[in-house]
Amino acid sequence: MEIKTLTFFSNYYNHHQKALCDEWYSLLGEGFTFVETEPIEGFRATMGWGKEEVPPYVLRTYIDDASYKKALLLGRESDLVVMGTAPEEFIEERLRLDKIIFRYSERPLKEGFIKFFIPRLTKKYIHLHIRNKNKKIYILAASAYTAWDYRRMFNSYPGKCYKFGYFPEHIQYDVNKLMDRKSIFADRETGDAQMPTILWAGRMLRLKHPELLIKAAVKLKNKGYKFSITYVGEGKQRKKVETMAYKYGLSDNINFINFLSPIEAREKMADHKIFVMSSDFWEGWGSVIYEALNAGCATVVSHAPGATPWLVKHEKTGLVFKNKSEASLEEQLEKLMKDPQLCVKYGTAAYKQMEKLWNPNVAARNVLTLAQDLTEGKPVSIKEGPCSVAGILKNNWYHY
Repeated sequence: MEIKTLTFFSNYYNHHQKALCDEWYSLLGEGFTFVETEPIEGFRATMGWGKEEVPPYVLRTYIDDASYKKALLLGRESDLVVMGTAPEEFIEERLRLDKIIFRYSERPLKEGFIKFFIPRLTKKYIHLHIRNKNKKIYILAASAYTAWDYRRMFNSYPGKCYKFGYFPEHIQYDVNKLMDRKSIFADRETGDAQMPTILWAGRMLRLKHPELLIKAAVKLKNKGYKFSITYVGEGKQRKKVETMAYKYGLSDNINFINFLSPIEAREKMADHKIFVMSSDFWEGWGSVIYEALNAGCATVVSHAPGATPWLVKHEKTGLVFKNKSEASLEEQLEKLMKDPQLCVKYGTAAYKQMEKLWNPNVAARNVLTLAQDLTEGKPVSIKEGPCSVAGILKNNWYHY
């Protein structure tokens, strides 16, 4: 069955969803609708989220009763529904009719099993994922650990999880000029075009471990390596990181910048040679990994975020270090310090991977292909990238 109408339900429209939704709208025209079920959170608005112009395909259920009723109708009648973080009431009728649904899901157990000691949450999980386990419900996994978590939880969705993620805008570059840009920036900022320029960007929270880069950097400096670091972001850990930088004599190496708009942050990535992402398992996906790879950075990432196993191929498109290990982060960064040309090698390969495979255009088309394969009872035709089969991956997979 050809998919002509697709409705995507989620809590609020933002820049992480815009590019994918624009692609669906380009493919389906008025057959695509994004249903927004609540206004954007205040703290995200302060980070520049929600500034996008609202496109014609967005339907806001909380505006009036007519919009709410239209969303209910779309939930029942669309050829395909993609269900993100949104009230289940919009697909109750669809479930009764056993029509195809893609649940858009990060890993459900990133906090561990503690939620199952809360009866309300256990009841909710059973209602969402057990009672309908034999219906035409499939998972678009926004984490490499999603399939494992659902398997651990009452063996939900066996063989029904597919690779996905979040798909910010894919920015097109001439990759050779992009590498030159990074050297020009390094020369302007440090006086040395070969100097490794390192970027860390995000909310400075405990789960993101911004202090790990400081701890690794001081050891690298003591070994005689030269580099510059830029931190972009604010949060509860900002003061701690600034204090550590001063204490360890890194003040001349580090620059701190407050939150930038999403567009400005992408420009910073394009300027820098190395991007470090240090989050732990509480990071569901990690869209900055996607953005840094698209910007041609040699991306050095913790093995914990959900995006790492699928997007960062160790010593091919970037480097992976063991979660929470400053020694492992130091080891991977030192490879780039010893051989600065690796920044060009990994950054170029990263950009080409995103250009070919992991981008909104490919993801949008693959969703339609996957849905058509499943509704027609065919073997899934997508062998790599978004909507290919998501295998079982456990937290302890790191082996480098």
